[in-house]
Amino acid sequence: MATYECSKCGMAVNATCAKCGDALVHDSLTVPDGRVVAISKCPNGHGKIKSPLCCGQDMTCAVG
Repeated sequence: MATYECSKCGMAVNATCAKCGDALVHDSLTVPDGRVVAISKCPNGHGKIKSPLCCGQDMTCAVG
């Protein structure tokens, strides 16, 4: 399961897909201008979301 943590305050978040209940997994997406953004996605193809924000910045996820 992808666990996102705020490097400033230590808040951490785990997320699951509301359609199937499976844990979202960490991934990345390259946007048209070439930037790579962190996302969480359903392993069963139900969708994806941008990584969560905390303290005004993207939370990070350790990729293991």
